[in-house]
Amino acid sequence: PIGSLTTQRKEVQIELKEKRYLTEKQVSEMTGFALSTLRNNRFKRQGIPYLKIGKRTVRYLLDDVLAYMESRRIQTEE
Repeated sequence: PIGSLTTQRKEVQIELKEKRYLTEKQVSEMTGFALSTLRNNRFKRQGIPYLKIGKRTVRYLLDDVLAYMESRRIQTEE
């Protein structure tokens, strides 16, 4: 089971690298943020930068999501 988990993670990493634009559901799964949190952040113009295509379609750049996550990294002392 542990080997299959590692294989699954590698497959997800490859799939994400091939996708430049992510849906809010994909960002939710990737970050652990609830969809409602992403939506509220967009309304308040906070959080991860996004693209609005048309009236309803929202996409996030993979690089923006990764940069946002890395900017919140906390270094611990060892």
